[in-house]
Amino acid sequence: MDSTPLKFDLSKALAELPPESLDRMGDAADAVRENLRLLKKSGQNLVGQCLAHQGTFYEEEHYPKGDVYDAESHAQYYYHAHRPESGEHGHFHTFLRAKGMARKTRPAPYSGDAERPSGKDALSHIVAISMNRPGLPIGMFTTNRWVTGETFYACDDVIGMIDRFDVEQSYPCLATNRALSALMQLFRPQVVALLEQRDRTLEAWSKLHPDRDIYEDRELEITSIVDISIERQTNELKKARRRASSS
Repeated sequence: MDSTPLKFDLSKALAELPPESLDRMGDAADAVRENLRLLKKSGQNLVGQCLAHQGTFYEEEHYPKGDVYDAESHAQYYYHAHRPESGEHGHFHTFLRAKGMARKTRPAPYSGDAERPSGKDALSHIVAISMNRPGLPIGMFTTNRWVTGETFYACDDVIGMIDRFDVEQSYPCLATNRALSALMQLFRPQVVALLEQRDRTLEAWSKLHPDRDIYEDRELEITSIVDISIERQTNELKKARRRASSS
């Protein structure tokens, strides 16, 4: 089962943000635009840089091999494909490892039997970013725990991890890493809404199936999903910033 698409009112969400948050999103929009420009200048895109020099592209496998991990921020991501019916080429899965989390962050309570990464190996999935064939983001979604093998943290804790996702290294490509990091900030309102919906979906699922370990239930895969567009986001952001500056 996949979650129904999130009804997200972008204009309303932006209107509720303080000017400093809008400014941070504006800076992120500039960073996304600049790094996409640099990639395009050399005939590349976000996806292509992750697949370069990796051999034949196979569904389900992680690209680049071994994932991308920033040892300073402890942010991590990989790209793969397995949802052709969704209209995407593939998607990035983004994570934060335990060393990058706020000091008192603890995994969500769990009484089931499934093994989860713990200690310094604990990690949280933040959001997946769907990409089209030209290498542009077209959607975001969250998943059930079993999908990525994460440790699983409550919504508020994961929201606190969004700003900590920062990959700044040359592998596989500095422009790709900077653009992905900036996308998390540009679409921060959607990521927050998706994480909130994720927990609501899991709560509703547990009420429907009280006898199941909901986090391991293969019938529940996508817990929240929404379409995104860089052009639409930046246009609405410009309007919101003009309104904020004139009020």
